[in-house]
Amino acid sequence: MSGRVLVFDTTLRDGEQSPGCSMHGVEKVRLARQLERLGVDVIEAGFPAASVGERESVRAVAQEVACTVAALCRTREEDIRAAAKALHGAARPRIHTFIATSDLHLAHKLKMPREEALRQAVAAVRFAQTFFPEVEFSAEDASRSDYGFLRDVVAAVHEAGASVVNIPDTVGYALPDEYGEIFAKLSRDVPGVTLSAHCHDDLGLANANSLAAVRNGARQVEVTVNGVGERAGNTSLEEFVMTLRVRGESLGLSTGVRTEEIATASHLLSSITGIWPQPNKAVVGRNAFAHEAGIHQHGMLANPLTYEIMTPASVGAGDSSLVLGKHSGRHAVESRLKALGVVLKKDEVEELTARVKELADRKKYVWDEDLLALVACVPDTHVRLVRYQTLSGNQLLPMATVEIEVDGEKRSASAGGNGPLDAALKACDAALGLDVELLELTTRAVTGGKDALAEVVVRVRHGGNEAAGHAASTDSIDASLKSYLSAVSAARAAVLEAAA
Repeated sequence: MSGRVLVFDTTLRDGEQSPGCSMHGVEKVRLARQLERLGVDVIEAGFPAASVGERESVRAVAQEVACTVAALCRTREEDIRAAAKALHGAARPRIHTFIATSDLHLAHKLKMPREEALRQAVAAVRFAQTFFPEVEFSAEDASRSDYGFLRDVVAAVHEAGASVVNIPDTVGYALPDEYGEIFAKLSRDVPGVTLSAHCHDDLGLANANSLAAVRNGARQVEVTVNGVGERAGNTSLEEFVMTLRVRGESLGLSTGVRTEEIATASHLLSSITGIWPQPNKAVVGRNAFAHEAGIHQHGMLANPLTYEIMTPASVGAGDSSLVLGKHSGRHAVESRLKALGVVLKKDEVEELTARVKELADRKKYVWDEDLLALVACVPDTHVRLVRYQTLSGNQLLPMATVEIEVDGEKRSASAGGNGPLDAALKACDAALGLDVELLELTTRAVTGGKDALAEVVVRVRHGGNEAAGHAASTDSIDASLKSYLSAVSAARAAVLEAAA
């Protein structure tokens, strides 16, 4: 048996049935073009009998791409005609018809005996073949069907001309060994049939079940981009395809998907629907190739294989990201500095790492711009802000209390002002006991976002000497006070040096 597995993408049909994922015809065409670039073998474009708009969307997709385009329909003749009409002109059309085979569905949903379901399945396949030679049949809720009856249906529709027979785990109920056994038995009992797997993720087993299916004879797997679909979604295209790529040697299986297009497909679907994968989503989540823990970052710098079993480039996701955060270590900070062209001494890197962690406690992630700001803002050791507190409001007199440390001696003072910052600066002057003139204070947000780092530059004059200070903090008043004290310290040192 060939190791080539066909990828049947149903993002435009089953995926679109996920709440919030509905797409217009133009959007379906855009995504279909990307799916073709991705290299999927079959695009299921929709369910033409559902509405006129759906029928037109399927028609638009069918006329746009050169790969196989499938249209879903029930076993009713009117559904099949609608599908055939929508697929007219397609380079490779496929009618995909289905009926339930589990006793639960037959009794409660269809209210028909097994014999009638079998008759309708065979009749539908034969009728569909009068339009196109390529017909797929799906036994809905196959994983909960009686195996003997399922086997009879598969054999009958195969004999009637179904090119592919799909064995869905419609409600995500099957366990991998159970699902795999169904395919092993069908491969043995109905030789020559091409079997397909269609799994839902209600128990988080969709990819595992799809793998169990292909290891036991299935040669088509039905998937969706980002795993979107009914309820908990379908087998995720990116997870299934990358499993076969990464573990291909062990599995002896492969697909024709150009994996470098995966990230683009994922992003396009998200931008169309407004629904983005959770950050820790395998392969396409924004954290899929991000490493924050210091131990992991150290390993990644030594050899990416220590913590990455595939490269971000292999799925079109760009470079790995060493996110600087509270768990980051010296190696990660040093690596980012090197990439930014900054060289520091070992003790300076250690001190900077501590400040990165302190900043990360306030804003979670430290970006390159933040890191450069921290490098530029070297804390002063002679005059240091310990803490401050302000009280202000549009109906209150602004007041501030500060505590500073001057050459190891702690001092504190309170003052009022025209605003909280003015009050805090005056309190600093009182605690310092110095006559300081503020010449300039400028501030900017280093990055975007409400938690952005504020970078403040201050120029002061004291004793005839001008000096500048530079500080950064997520708190603009904190940054202003630190910058002010740094400038005062420099001016004070110049006065002391001149006196000596």
